[in-house]
Amino acid sequence: MDFGLSQEQQQLREEVRRFGENEIAPVATEYDTEEAYPYDVMDKAAEMGLLGAHFPLEYGGVDYSSLENALMIEELFAVDPGIALCITSAGFGAEAIIEFGTEEQKENYLPPITDGEAVMGAAISEPHAGSDVSSVSTRAEKDGNEWVLNGTKMWITNGSVGDYFVVMCETDPDVDDRYAGFSQIIVESDRDGFEADKITGKMGIRASDTAELILDDVRVPEENLVGTCGMGFLQVMEFFDETRTAVAAQGVGIAKGANERALEYAKERKQFGREISDFQAIQHKLADMHIQTEAARNLTYKSAWSVDNEADSLTALASMAKEFASRVATHCADEAVQVHGGAGFVNDHDVERLYRDSKITQIYEGTTEIQKNIVARELLGKGA
Repeated sequence: MDFGLSQEQQQLREEVRRFGENEIAPVATEYDTEEAYPYDVMDKAAEMGLLGAHFPLEYGGVDYSSLENALMIEELFAVDPGIALCITSAGFGAEAIIEFGTEEQKENYLPPITDGEAVMGAAISEPHAGSDVSSVSTRAEKDGNEWVLNGTKMWITNGSVGDYFVVMCETDPDVDDRYAGFSQIIVESDRDGFEADKITGKMGIRASDTAELILDDVRVPEENLVGTCGMGFLQVMEFFDETRTAVAAQGVGIAKGANERALEYAKERKQFGREISDFQAIQHKLADMHIQTEAARNLTYKSAWSVDNEADSLTALASMAKEFASRVATHCADEAVQVHGGAGFVNDHDVERLYRDSKITQIYEGTTEIQKNIVARELLGKGA
């Protein structure tokens, strides 16, 4: 197996990290404190080609492979997870359009993302339907040549800043199969009856926008249906294999950022007349953090490779990578705070923010417990 990166991939990593250090790091604390969406940074990210970078070339993207997308995510999240999430999720939900959408949908909704002119989101979760996607109750009923949507979506990334959303909804409530009868429909945020209520007071990723969406008799044309009616659940499950790999890359990035800061601080901080890096207790922490991060990185890259090569083991690998990398992220962020001691408990150092930001990787795109259920199911052969 070839574990090396190509020269182009190495260059990608360096350029993205340089962008993060120059454009994100100086303003990260400000946007976190104010819980504000970083529009100015997003404009610069668009100029760099970082928005929707994995989109096909013909729709404005750079056509990054899943591995290259993981490299970009890792480097951005090592600098600041909040703003990094804004950049990497500007086209959240676009995978459904790329994979199942019509040519017209692709031409209408993808280029504005890469140009920095629009932001989109995927509206799946609801107040009573998080991990259990098959319990989604938002309804879409056909009325002539329109769909009429009613329901509430919760914890939606880009919810109050998004221009359009791919909404998971129930289109055939009478179907016998609990996994059928769902569809994905594109809903523009300027439609009558659409309302977004920004959620504040989050523990972490505070620069990233999160909102509750209310759909009250929202009407969209029938051509806003993505793919085949009734296939929405299966579309979302395929979507998760890719997004869970991306979350694993987020975890690796957070761990990397925590490790770098802990190592730097350990070589600077002195106690008892010596740098604290001279003490074996600190050395063991640093070694353990780097060992676990490298293991998470390799599992994540393997999952990304499996996305690109459509490997049969992808579903299990994506869940393993997401579960392990998110656990490593929280562990390394925790240890980085510990290495900093009291200084790590205040926002004078980035590790405090990384510590808060890391936890979400164990929750969104399926909780840690759900990932273990999936891996066990795959091992036992009880379903795809």
